[in-house]
Amino acid sequence: MSDHPDGSVAASVRLEAWSGTDAGLLRALNAPELMEHLGGPETEEQLARRHRRYVALSADTTGAGRMFRVVLLPDGRDAGSIGFWTSAWHGEPAYETGWTVLPGFQGRGVATLATRAVAERARAAGLHRHLHAFPSVANAASNAVCRKAGFELLGEEDFEYPPGRPMRCNVWRLDLWATADR
Repeated sequence: MSDHPDGSVAASVRLEAWSGTDAGLLRALNAPELMEHLGGPETEEQLARRHRRYVALSADTTGAGRMFRVVLLPDGRDAGSIGFWTSAWHGEPAYETGWTVLPGFQGRGVATLATRAVAERARAAGLHRHLHAFPSVANAASNAVCRKAGFELLGEEDFEYPPGRPMRCNVWRLDLWATADR
């Protein structure tokens, strides 16, 4: 672990493939304060579908993407989730990423470390040149993660997420083919 100038502590993290036993973590990540910028908490049925998608994505061997549990080191506590998946932006195939960190681990650099780690996994998968993130313009914390993880801000766009719910998002992009000496 390393200390920040503000006195907080940044943790080390490990990404572990999402598995069938991670439904409880997904339920914990469905808290209203964590889903505020994503349309609010999901129903049990929606969570069950998402969990099945995460498990299937983590079993994928084509490079289309992966979902992970973010594990805090050295103690091994679950701190959140992160993943990358094939998407498209303006008709161009790309990876997209998204993350959620449990409240007790926020403000400690966990999301930034996990985002850098997932970028390395996406780079290694090798299907697409770019990794995108689309946080709400109102989500200061997620936008800061993108900036700290080396993403380039391309601008703002309107999205629907979940379907039927319009939101204004920042468009962040990381060039996975660029040298990784950031």
